[in-house]
Amino acid sequence: MARNIKSSKELGSLEEYELLYEEELKDINSFGVLLKHKKTGARIALVSNDDNNKVFSVGFRTPPFDSTGVAHIIEHSVLCGSRDFPAKDPFIELAKGSLNTFLNAMTYPDKTIYPVASCNEQDFQNLMHVYMDAVFYPNIYNKEEIFRQEGWHYELESMESDLIYNGVVYNEMKGAFSSPEQFLFRTIQNALFPDTAYGVESGGDPDYIPDLTYEAFLDFHNRYYHPSNSYIYLYGDMDVNEKLSWLHEKYLSQFEYHFVDSEIKFQEPFKTHRDITAFYPLSEQEELSNNTYYSYNLSIGTSLDSELCMAFQVLEYVLLSSPGSPLKQALLDAGIGKDIISSYDSDTYQPIFSIVAKNADINQKEEFIKIVRETLEKIVREGVDEKSLRAAINYYEFKYREADFGQFPKGLMYGIQMLGSWLYDDSKPFIKLNSNAIFDNLKAKIQTDYYVRLIENYLLNSSHIALVTLVPKKGLTSEKEANLKEKLKNYKNSLSVSELEKLIEDTRSLKEYQDTPSTREELESIPLLNVEDIDTKSQPFYNSEKDIDGITIVHHNVFTNGIAYMRLIFDLEDIPKELTPYIGLLSSVLGLVDTEHYKYLELSNEINIHTGGISTDLSCYGKKNTQNEYLPALIMDVKALYEEMDDAFDLLKEIISFTKLDDKKRLLEIISEIKSRLLMHLTSAGHSAAVDRAMSYFSESSRFSEEVKGISFYKFIERLEGNFAAEADETISKLKLLMNYIFRRDNLIISFTSNEEGLDTLKDKLLPFVEQLKDEPIEKVNEHFDLIQANEGFKTSGQVQYVARTGNFMKAGFEYTGALEVLKVILSYEYLWTNIRVKGGAYGCMCGFSSISGNGYFTSYRDPNLKETNEIYEKTADYIRSFTADERDMTKYIIGTISGIDTPRTPRMKGDASMGAYITGLTEADVQKQRDEILHVTKEDIRKLSDIVKAIMDCGNLCVIGSESKIEQNRDLFLEVKNLSK
Repeated sequence: MARNIKSSKELGSLEEYELLYEEELKDINSFGVLLKHKKTGARIALVSNDDNNKVFSVGFRTPPFDSTGVAHIIEHSVLCGSRDFPAKDPFIELAKGSLNTFLNAMTYPDKTIYPVASCNEQDFQNLMHVYMDAVFYPNIYNKEEIFRQEGWHYELESMESDLIYNGVVYNEMKGAFSSPEQFLFRTIQNALFPDTAYGVESGGDPDYIPDLTYEAFLDFHNRYYHPSNSYIYLYGDMDVNEKLSWLHEKYLSQFEYHFVDSEIKFQEPFKTHRDITAFYPLSEQEELSNNTYYSYNLSIGTSLDSELCMAFQVLEYVLLSSPGSPLKQALLDAGIGKDIISSYDSDTYQPIFSIVAKNADINQKEEFIKIVRETLEKIVREGVDEKSLRAAINYYEFKYREADFGQFPKGLMYGIQMLGSWLYDDSKPFIKLNSNAIFDNLKAKIQTDYYVRLIENYLLNSSHIALVTLVPKKGLTSEKEANLKEKLKNYKNSLSVSELEKLIEDTRSLKEYQDTPSTREELESIPLLNVEDIDTKSQPFYNSEKDIDGITIVHHNVFTNGIAYMRLIFDLEDIPKELTPYIGLLSSVLGLVDTEHYKYLELSNEINIHTGGISTDLSCYGKKNTQNEYLPALIMDVKALYEEMDDAFDLLKEIISFTKLDDKKRLLEIISEIKSRLLMHLTSAGHSAAVDRAMSYFSESSRFSEEVKGISFYKFIERLEGNFAAEADETISKLKLLMNYIFRRDNLIISFTSNEEGLDTLKDKLLPFVEQLKDEPIEKVNEHFDLIQANEGFKTSGQVQYVARTGNFMKAGFEYTGALEVLKVILSYEYLWTNIRVKGGAYGCMCGFSSISGNGYFTSYRDPNLKETNEIYEKTADYIRSFTADERDMTKYIIGTISGIDTPRTPRMKGDASMGAYITGLTEADVQKQRDEILHVTKEDIRKLSDIVKAIMDCGNLCVIGSESKIEQNRDLFLEVKNLSK
């Protein structure tokens, strides 16, 4: 069998396929082969290596014609049952019962992809089978209910009821369009490419989604979902011949070649720039002043020019992203906006370079354009800073070589990167996977006029420019809601009695369809592993405690390919509670202001030249089996090659010992940026923000997190920005006081992930660093937060809700058991999924139970409902109490639970997880006990958990972030109703 091939000759006979191209992919230690299926023209790319985390993806070019979201709705819908797997939701069945390391589908502006990954051979084959069947033989042709559920439908409960729209994608996109930043970048793409597929919204504009008919929906699938328009990707250690034979015999051979006109058209450059103005909503309490967005956007070549793409990635960082970058600083110095956002997006055929001034005045447009152009002209005259170029190239080169994508399999990310060229040129699938030579070329051009010419030709002399302005409008959401309500009312009034009865019957029949479970036969068609296929042993921790120069070092001995991952963990336990919000500010300031020896731009350059990055964050480690014992910590993360550790420590020392905090202008810039970015986070990740807030009502550790990262911190920053002139001196004084409190020798513990060679580099370099830490005695305090159950509703200008309920089961006398992890899977993919997502139309729902603190949560994401969702939470214990499942179901839940626990970890993740266990007191025996409880869980064990969930609900903690109208309609649920932002 052909595994981990080094040449196409190792594939043997490929009668059904034509070999088009092969390439050694040295940068990622792989071998690439490009094939074409002879009968259908299906494109197949193989990236062969010894990575056990195998990836499969089938994708299609899907350029949309309009903004009805048809491509997005099909992406959801094809995973709702197929020929071989007729169950209503095979995707969820796989989520519940496979060992996948990735399982999802994604719609892009010009493509739709269906990737899966697994380390288990049989599981991988099962996932391939379900996904191939889903895309080529979906049930959408014989079950219109799928389209109505996932896309949109009229909902009318009775003759007296209001007529409304509902649907999963409809509500998802209402949430997406509620974010001004997301709306802005969607508008930018549409404005730059009006004559192509990029000129419409592939995800769907909520105003146009209800224009999509079932017939047009089916026509889109019939048009594009054909092997002749497919892109199939196989990555990792597998029997390639077996996979290719299976693909041919089971699927590809069943089709004939069919010409599919899916070419992504090229937008011809404009003769003169386009000027677009759009409006976005503010709540009634938010201020119109200083809330305008200005953006200067350009089309930069095509994504087929890899060196040009990387060069502009570097230029975007140099000009706009790094601290003190010249274009960003020029705009801030001129008072154009309070936050400068930039991006360079090369995932589409024609990459986009964007410069955005956020929170600007309504009358600053001409000055914004003037500053942008004058600053770029000055850089062309004087040249691009060489050190900044070197730092930016090193930054991206380190990320490229490290290939650490967190929980996303690197094979998945390589496949997505490949489509950035393969989709537009069949002969260029691998050009983004061999970039070392490009980095070498870019370094060699630093002392030439290469970068200046790029700025001149593409950013100054181009006419392919779109100026997009977003203007705030109070009450726009309420206005749109009222207009929609009136539109639906008029439509309802225009219908005859029989037509209304038909809508009522359609509503009833859809709910009946949703309420009717798949048959046992349909469910059993989905392949399932055995519990025996699961490793019974839990993943190990890598903790070796050492004392070096009087500092506790916890070494995690794993292979890191020559990179040291170091975490400096400073204990914050004894800091007065009144200073807690300032800790959040300090964490954001460190590394972004001048030090004794560097301006902040110079410091950023030094960091990126000599390390893979230095960052500061705040964390809260709970203590095992306690509710209010925790370790709050300021963490400084650094990653560096072993040979660069001297420089890494020098830079850490510079930040800790020589940071200057007296520059009020710079401090205000940082505060304004924090406010801007934090509000973006709170509104886009409202589900987690609402959970954190609701937990802060009863949990000290959650309250700490709220004060330094959450809504409380946002309110603190909002107030500080508004009163900065009066509070600047006091703020600076408190930041300096915190530096003395935090950076002390007796507060420090170090987590160090490397092999033994890496640890040796630490031993020689630690003492000079430790000696500069403070060690004089200070007065320590032992204070507690006053915890108050506030049960808040936070009003926003958005159109959807994030509904959170939280509580603690240990306080009620219950102990944690691994069965709770299985319950999480059951609830997230059965009870909550069915009631909140499928029936309710929310985009997402989830729950969780902490083994450390006993905290539990339930939350929804982009949810059209509020009270109804809360009622579903409250009935959860009843569902659990009557829970029933046969042996196959329990096996499925167990496998799905282990899948979430056994996600492959990168070296950095192994170190971080090990350190977390060390601090919290979690042992390998604890984790093994949890795993054993999972592997042997019974339905009776699940039923016993009803009292735990009831205890969580009995705590009565509710927090909702949502639309003004929905919060006001349900005001009686809250003790306090507030505005998220003023």
